Amino acid sequence: MTYAAHGVSVRIGSATLLDSVSLEVRAGEIVALAGPNGAGKSTLIQVLAGDRVPSAGSATLEGRAVAEWPRAELARRRAVMSTDRAVAFAFTAEEVALLGRLPLHGGDPDDTDRAIVSSLLDAVDCAHLAGRVYATLSTGERQRVQLARAAAQVVATEDDGPAARFLLLDEPTSSLDPAHQHTAMRLMRQSADAGRGVLAVLHDLNLAAAYADRVVLMREARVVETGAPSDVLRADLLESVFDIPMLVIPHPQLSHPLVIAEPYGQR
Repeated sequence: MTYAAHGVSVRIGSATLLDSVSLEVRAGEIVALAGPNGAGKSTLIQVLAGDRVPSAGSATLEGRAVAEWPRAELARRRAVMSTDRAVAFAFTAEEVALLGRLPLHGGDPDDTDRAIVSSLLDAVDCAHLAGRVYATLSTGERQRVQLARAAAQVVATEDDGPAARFLLLDEPTSSLDPAHQHTAMRLMRQSADAGRGVLAVLHDLNLAAAYADRVVLMREARVVETGAPSDVLRADLLESVFDIPMLVIPHPQLSHPLVIAEPYGQR
């Protein structure tokens, strides 16, 4: 089971936001989408989610064009966490997380839905915030609740059928402190190990190195390189993509590379 982009381009006037981009996310893996600001990462998430129509190419889910999926069915196959996480109503954190179950069981959550959400709020260290009004939470706390919401949407019970499910996450760790960044990444790893596919936009290359199965590196609306973290996270390649001196060394304790952006003028 795969989620894929096939030669996707997005053009608005004279601006090219994506230029012939192809990638594939398989069930059971984490793919980290990395690159500088303006590389097209969020636009690609929007196309895959079915929220933006490409100028050329297509996105497919399980071999079927995303545009052909009825919206209700699409919502049962993939969950999206965008960078716009505002909630207009005075929902509690638990109620926001329960919104993830809405496509699966409608507006009347049962004990199973509540148990799933309770477990996920605990997994992102937000169980103690369940009764708090979402608008009163810090930016990082809201982000973790939204991750729990997205994860809840792709948890399948026996009544939901065997279809693979996917998480499309735009900067899920951007506002989190170091401990909660790893909390979020562990949840993504657990989701992938349970058979779901995860595509996450990550700016922290060391999180990508530690948790991703593959890294897709983008620059100027195009994919530059795709592969295992050890193959993609190379100093020469990263320097050319991010325009900053990079040092990549073996991690002193773990098996993945360690990426260090060097201060300008100090090499």
